[in-house]
Amino acid sequence: MKVTDVLVQCLENEDVEFVFGMVGKETIDFADSLSKSEKIQFVNVRHEQGAAFMADVYGRLSKKVGVCFATLGPGATNLITGIASAHLDHSSVVTLLGQAGVERQHKESHQYIDLVKLLEPVTKMSTQILESQSVPAIIRKAFHTAKMEKPGPAAIVMPENFSTQMIANKPLPVTELPESVPPSEAIKASIHLIKNHIKPFLIIGNGVIRQNAVPELQTLIETLQAPVTNSFMSKGILPKNHPLNYYTFGFNENDEVLTGLEEADLLIVIGFDFVEQLPKDWNKQKRPILHIDTLPAEINEFYPVKAELIGNLKKTLQLLNQTEIPAKPWEPSGNLQKKIKEAYQITQMPNNPNALPFTIENVLQSIENISSEDTILISDVGAHKVSIARTYQPKKPNRLIISNGLASMGIAIPGSIGAKLACPKDPVIAITGDGGALMNFAEIETAKRLGLSFIIIVLNDWMLKLEVQQMNKKFGTSYGVTFQNPDFVQLAASFGIQGFRTDNLVEFEHILKENLDSPKGIIIIDATLQN
Repeated sequence: MKVTDVLVQCLENEDVEFVFGMVGKETIDFADSLSKSEKIQFVNVRHEQGAAFMADVYGRLSKKVGVCFATLGPGATNLITGIASAHLDHSSVVTLLGQAGVERQHKESHQYIDLVKLLEPVTKMSTQILESQSVPAIIRKAFHTAKMEKPGPAAIVMPENFSTQMIANKPLPVTELPESVPPSEAIKASIHLIKNHIKPFLIIGNGVIRQNAVPELQTLIETLQAPVTNSFMSKGILPKNHPLNYYTFGFNENDEVLTGLEEADLLIVIGFDFVEQLPKDWNKQKRPILHIDTLPAEINEFYPVKAELIGNLKKTLQLLNQTEIPAKPWEPSGNLQKKIKEAYQITQMPNNPNALPFTIENVLQSIENISSEDTILISDVGAHKVSIARTYQPKKPNRLIISNGLASMGIAIPGSIGAKLACPKDPVIAITGDGGALMNFAEIETAKRLGLSFIIIVLNDWMLKLEVQQMNKKFGTSYGVTFQNPDFVQLAASFGIQGFRTDNLVEFEHILKENLDSPKGIIIIDATLQN
């Protein structure tokens, strides 16, 4: 059996359902082997960056490893932005890359660059196949590495000359990841720390969602009765109107939650990734830390750890919940929760939207009112991302995807494809600015070819709004951040899909209600908001 046939068998053995990518000369044997698989669907994309974004979001929502591939040279370099995004957002991805044969790698050669070195900074593992018999071991190691906490991408470079070699190797058995728990002494030290403080404040990160530990976290919250805040990527861990929900933190400006954190005397930080917001921005007072995560705390002067619980978060929180945790009810001064709700516009919209302006906040409220608890919202990057992080409240965890590590524009449309393939029965909405939309607009053809249905809301203001705001604030003017747009309705028609244009909330709600839950294909809503 040729190497690429064995490689596909290895992917099937890892329970891979989809492979996202674009075929090149160096990967045609791999594509030929994929064509014979009855378990894996190959999704051929229009740009390699889209393939990586699809694999990333698919992996986050399916709890599997997303897989993408590209050929050498420009195919690999196009893939890197999406791989780097998965790396900083701790998303499990395995990427397979075609490469020049080893006979070409010792000299200057057409399209050859050292892909192993190129990918090392943005992966947990970057390796090249040096011997065809090692393929099953390399694939198994890549998937194991990608899933281990903290998750991230693993890259395998496949020189062309190995593709057609014949080997007899079989896939290696898939073994479960080890799950450690903290020792009893650490549990006792943590309880002692909580008992000796009056005003603990819980800070929740994406690790809780990654490890399916939300029920255990909610039990801990109900026991402690202390206020809770979450990062961008862990929204939905508490119901919108929960009395202990102090909503989202991590904003560069007007972060209302910080006054509550400054008033606390202990910060209980659970599953938080520093990439979302460094402690110097939210713990200037250097409050003591109880660190609960899968890995030991990073050394940081603004993160003074007094006790830490290291291990699988679900099991760790289960152990913690079995102890006599003291209740520590307290409320930050100044009616902080109400102040946050007003500042972030976390309100209950009136049933009649006629008198309301067409702002991003009111659009988000409309989506909340109309959508089901299973609706998945995917945010692109721009000024609207900040509004979504402040205002939008998903009804369940892992129903809002925000790129907040690399924070790359262009993720929303290909990410929606990954989301719909991971959760085919759930409604999906992408919100993107006109800048991010056109970066990967070609993937609409991919989505249509696959027969998918989701809604794309394009916020049409002919500018990179966040940069306009920042430049106006700093210089009093802006430069180089405006452009012209195509007619998005006509552009939708050219792809054979429906497009709508609106500049008012009533019409927007009507379009959303008509199209959210019915399988009508891809819908584009060209929305001109009021600033």
